[in-house]
Amino acid sequence: MFSGLTLGYFSLNLNTLERRAKHGNKEALAIYPIRKRGNLLLTTLLLGNVMVNTALSVYMGSLLSGVVAGVIATSLIFLFGEIIPQAAFSRHALWVGSTFAPITRILMFVMFPITFPIAYMLDKLLGEEMSTLYSKNDLMQIVSDLEESEHSDLDADEERIVHGALQFSHTSVREIMTSKEAVETFDKNQRINQSFIDKIAQSDFSRYPIYSGNEDNIVGILYSKDLIYEEQDIALFEAEDAYDDKFLSVRPDEMLDAVLGRMLKQKKHMGVVLTRNKQFLGVVTLEDIIEEIIQFEIEDEGDDADNE
Repeated sequence: MFSGLTLGYFSLNLNTLERRAKHGNKEALAIYPIRKRGNLLLTTLLLGNVMVNTALSVYMGSLLSGVVAGVIATSLIFLFGEIIPQAAFSRHALWVGSTFAPITRILMFVMFPITFPIAYMLDKLLGEEMSTLYSKNDLMQIVSDLEESEHSDLDADEERIVHGALQFSHTSVREIMTSKEAVETFDKNQRINQSFIDKIAQSDFSRYPIYSGNEDNIVGILYSKDLIYEEQDIALFEAEDAYDDKFLSVRPDEMLDAVLGRMLKQKKHMGVVLTRNKQFLGVVTLEDIIEEIIQFEIEDEGDDADNE
């Protein structure tokens, strides 16, 4: 029991036990208070193990001759005191650990006068038990392993989304933006008339950068859905609802997590990508960032029409 519990308890990661305990796992709730006092638990189990093995050796020595007693004691300890319990307990550590938790608490209490000074010195000399921290690559590999396991309910879509969420903070705007060559822009002095509205209606975009003088000088954003509320034969910059000069500007080297945070805070669905010299490079949309997170292209009605 002592040998099996030693391997069983210490094969359980302390951080994992804590997370499971917070989620209400009954086995983790029973084990965590014991396991977090690592050195006290270790000294208790090792002291018990040594006492039992010593007692067995002494007892066998009183019954049989030295060599025979040594062979029998070694065989019993090796098979029934080490190999079998450690192999069994390590494979069912949660169940065994929670089942034996009441007994372990009693043993820790009974042996406390002997084990506490040793555990206290170990705590001071060695410090607290090191936490297990996972890098993003570790987490991605863990998620992939879970998706491939028949014992996990994680599916391929969830794996893809988790991978995207872990990676998008290392992706820059430049990598996913739509370059200005593919962006349709209009001069701020463009008149709103039926011809212009028909042109917008045939387009698949809901927002358009507006420039003044030259296409690198972006001064606002046009919202096509609000054009129906505007008067006819006025310039775009005179539109009260459809034109917005308070647009979100982003740099091409900004990371997507930072841009997403600004979009959500400012309630903007599109950012205009500008250099430090205010040169227009393109646009990045909320849809672009979401596609990067879910690792899947979102196709709207316009996309379907283009595919057809």
